[in-house]
Amino acid sequence: MNSQPRKRFAQHWLNSEAILHKIIKASNLQSTDRVLEIGPGTGILTRQLITRAEAVVSVEIDRDLCKKLAKKFGEKPNFLLLQGDILSLNLEDLLSPYPLFQNPNKVVANIPYNITGPILEKLLGKIASPVPKNYESIVLLVQKEVADRLVAHPSTKAFGALSVRVQYLADCELICPVPAKAFYPPPKVESAVIRLTPRSLEQPALNPRHLEQIVTLGFSSKRKMLRNNLKSMIESDRLTPILEQLNINPQARAEDLSLENWVQLSNTLQDTPL
Repeated sequence: MNSQPRKRFAQHWLNSEAILHKIIKASNLQSTDRVLEIGPGTGILTRQLITRAEAVVSVEIDRDLCKKLAKKFGEKPNFLLLQGDILSLNLEDLLSPYPLFQNPNKVVANIPYNITGPILEKLLGKIASPVPKNYESIVLLVQKEVADRLVAHPSTKAFGALSVRVQYLADCELICPVPAKAFYPPPKVESAVIRLTPRSLEQPALNPRHLEQIVTLGFSSKRKMLRNNLKSMIESDRLTPILEQLNINPQARAEDLSLENWVQLSNTLQDTPL
């Protein structure tokens, strides 16, 4: 390896061709696609993206890696490299001088695991404030524990507030597990490839901000029943008949409610002050 991964950037280089091909297949890239790549690293994925997409914007925080990436791909007319932190960059402003690279429609990335949550929020937004321009698809290599939470079903251990928040904004699919040996150096955790397809619910919450707040409150203590977690906003004896009316078990915990249940509950309680 010419570049040594840096711990402070949570760098682990993917070195499995098999996993790389699965990422590319899941991305379903077309010659008209404009791709955003986060954390290109040594460029193993970048090289594949450049040959398939109309344009590729890669954002890398490591200055030394940027120099090497510029040497590798700088002559490619459909490649643009931005140095900086994806969480703080204003992509729309930065891309305004480059028409070919504006408005990426897909994201394909092996992201740093330590900032997965903020990156998901950057790409999808929040329940109360989704990103105004949806990506067609987002294919990410993430920690398997996070992947499990994103695709989790109600009444399972992995189902939590993150599941509800992301599933409200996108369809979530697990593409494949990725063993630690697929990286250099091997991380201490297992990984997985996921695909998120942003979309709007047919029956969204009447008050998305209220839904966001009630989900946070509902999952504040996973061991407690939902009615106990919501005590600060509505007394248990008032909430119980509402739950029964919505065909929700009054003994249910937060993880037992489906996304639809959460939306229905929020709509029913939206006039209740938090």
